[in-house]
Amino acid sequence: MNVVIVGCGRVGARLATLLDQSGHRVGIVDNQAVSFRRLPSTFSGQAVIGIGIDEDVLRSAGIEEADAFFAVTNGDNTNIMAAQLAQKIFRVQHVSARIYDPVREETYRRMGIHTVCPTTTVTSLLLSSIDAG
Repeated sequence: MNVVIVGCGRVGARLATLLDQSGHRVGIVDNQAVSFRRLPSTFSGQAVIGIGIDEDVLRSAGIEEADAFFAVTNGDNTNIMAAQLAQKIFRVQHVSARIYDPVREETYRRMGIHTVCPTTTVTSLLLSSIDAG
């Protein structure tokens, strides 16, 4: 499987590492070269310095052959825009975005983008911990 990830923070780097170790072809984009230090020396994918909403940058990361796309920067707006580009312009089959704002998350989920909202996920887990006790 060919995968493109926008954002090489802790989540992006971990996702890229696990996919790479599983034999997938991974391209990862971040606007800061220092972020790629999070990747292990064994990472065989492609690290691309640039903005994840720039079509040429996404092409350099392999989006034209991508089966899956993950937008996991620390900015909702960037993640939403990158996910929409992947979905609408490049026709990537599976597109997921991390969205911190629960209201936005629901809006973009209704638009057909798979979303993950750490705010609602962590809240649910914490509430369930008191129900279990």
